[in-house]
Amino acid sequence: MLSTPAGAIKLMRVGAGTRRQATASPGRGKLRRLRLQLCVFRLENRRTGIGILAKETKNTLRDSVYSSLKAMIVTGQIPPGSRVTESDIAAKLNVSRTPVREAFNRLERDGLVTGRPRQGYVVTEFDINMFREAFEIRELLDGHATELAAAAATEQDKARLRAMLAECERLAAIPDRTTREKFQELEVGIDLHRVIAEISGNVMLHGMLCGILDKCQHYVWTELLWLDEWKIARDEHAEIVEAICAGDASRAGTLARAHVRGSRDNVLRLLQAKSDYRNFLAKAS
Repeated sequence: MLSTPAGAIKLMRVGAGTRRQATASPGRGKLRRLRLQLCVFRLENRRTGIGILAKETKNTLRDSVYSSLKAMIVTGQIPPGSRVTESDIAAKLNVSRTPVREAFNRLERDGLVTGRPRQGYVVTEFDINMFREAFEIRELLDGHATELAAAAATEQDKARLRAMLAECERLAAIPDRTTREKFQELEVGIDLHRVIAEISGNVMLHGMLCGILDKCQHYVWTELLWLDEWKIARDEHAEIVEAICAGDASRAGTLARAHVRGSRDNVLRLLQAKSDYRNFLAKAS
């Protein structure tokens, strides 16, 4: 063993190994504690950073699976009344069953699927009664939310709404658009109403309207795709946003309610035409 001054490190051989024994002075002991605390702080920061990154990645996967499955249902790629299972969708999207299970749970809350014990899920079949009820409630909620938003919107809110309009125009300008690109424009248009409700400042109103919009999305897609109402929808959205930005609550609310009624009437005509055609075929057979 080496003879050293106080505070030095003594080296002691133990069997085949070596260990260090410190006889630190009070000042050096304090310094070591500070260094140890710094190391722990850095380690915790690294752990926290990794945790946040993992959580964000996990959430991104959850949202991606949910959006993809929802798009397949809304656009009719998975037709109403179809039975689907977690394993089928997991294989189709090349993901594990966990995010698919979570997506189905969210879609069931949205009213787009219904769980069946040991049978998977059944895609909701939309009928005229459900459609009427959803759009009646939407007209009331959308109109009121838009009036509140016109009174509460900040400059940042207004810029956000105008950016969403610009994104719709960008998507509309894509030549030979795919179904996915059309669905993206639909999503931005629906989200515009969600954001308006958020700007209103009424949390309960925002939550209720978001739930109704989820149920209306299938019908809106039908209207836009089959009746080619894309430009009309963009123009009406632009008028609503400009009324909000001008602080004109009365005009904004009136425009929002007229927008919902127009969409409702269009889809009603389409549903009625389909019903008449089916009845015609049934009588002719």
